Amino acid sequence: MIFLILIGAIFFIILATVRFKMHPVLSLTIAAVAAGLFLGMSPADVVKSMGEGLGKTLSGIALVIAFGSIIGIYLEKTGATQILARTILKLVGDKKSPMAINLAGFVVSIPVFCDSGFIILSRLNKALSQKSGVPVLVFAIALSTGLYAAHVFVPPTPGPLAAAAILEADLGLVLLMGLGVAIPVSLTGYLWATFSGKSLKQSAVEKKMVREEPVEALSLSPFQAFLPLLVPILLIAMKSIVNHPSYPLGEGYIFLVLDFIGNPILALLIGVFFAFGLARKVPNAKKSDWVPEALKQAGSIVLITGAGGAFGAVLRTVDIAEVFNLSSISGWGSLLIIFAIAATLKTAQGSSTVSIITTSAIVAPLLTSFGLVSEADKALVVLAIGAGAMTVSHINDSYFWVVSQFSNMEVKTALKGFTLATFIQGLTGLIALMILHLILS
Repeated sequence: MIFLILIGAIFFIILATVRFKMHPVLSLTIAAVAAGLFLGMSPADVVKSMGEGLGKTLSGIALVIAFGSIIGIYLEKTGATQILARTILKLVGDKKSPMAINLAGFVVSIPVFCDSGFIILSRLNKALSQKSGVPVLVFAIALSTGLYAAHVFVPPTPGPLAAAAILEADLGLVLLMGLGVAIPVSLTGYLWATFSGKSLKQSAVEKKMVREEPVEALSLSPFQAFLPLLVPILLIAMKSIVNHPSYPLGEGYIFLVLDFIGNPILALLIGVFFAFGLARKVPNAKKSDWVPEALKQAGSIVLITGAGGAFGAVLRTVDIAEVFNLSSISGWGSLLIIFAIAATLKTAQGSSTVSIITTSAIVAPLLTSFGLVSEADKALVVLAIGAGAMTVSHINDSYFWVVSQFSNMEVKTALKGFTLATFIQGLTGLIALMILHLILS
């Protein structure tokens, strides 16, 4: 019966999201209430568990998501994202411009949602194609896969942030290990682009897409453009390093300062002030709605994350490992199961973020049974979920349509070029995290 209840809850989330277009906040909340009642919990206990799960999940992540969204909107509106891209293009060189656009997408997607990042940077694809002689679809696939890799693996992107909060994983460790997995996954997308992109053809009908142009930021230096992104990442990473059991920098004043400002909330807040510096020459009237727009974007992600935490809290009331006879599974086998759950949810309902949050809620009660209790293990679980949540992007994913429409691809072409790329990237991520697990075990 417990098995049927859990499967029914997951099926409801997928059906409500895909068939009836219900917002994930509502589908996750309804699933949590129904699952709790069917599992024999009293109405009072259901509400209590959901409230505790929501509060615990959001206590350390809501402001992080909000501040990350503000940084992203300022990078987008000031044109700093294009400065980042052009700087990387200049460093890598014209001969390897598809690799450069892939890496540029990777960097930009850390604070900026991948669909927004693609819309902004896709303007460069046609110019780069004309300059290098490389087909434009090579650039489109290279850019889209670079953006996608950071989107599912590297905080402060909302998905990995949410997974880390629900699973109580160390965010700095998730960041460091996520970069280690995401970089080869991104480069795999570049390799696939160079292999497949030359044989793909654009639609004969040119699609004209309207998009608000970013504010001109010609006076910004690359150093200024990178600061809002790199400073928070470095501070969060340093907090994890100084808190290593060996205490490499001791436990004195330096430790206390880095431990304090490396807290994700403070690190992202510092990044926000660097982002504000990008727009110092923009009239106040023009930038007055940027923060509200960012908070509006963040609010949806925060609520979905909270609903996922509430759903997970209800599931923790039963021993799922015993029901599914999973107590004998550990190590790479458990990571493979977690990957498969995330991939199934992603393929079925389309959203990587919803897949990450839902999978995190499902597997959180299983970590002890799987023997995944150390900080490194929890970080690997986040990465396994991320790898699954990018496998695969197809017609039920809004990002699929952004990539195809802004690249003038027919659906068949996008499935052959982009969707196959996400499948290969997901498997590459799985292999990379398995290697990490082997090294750490």
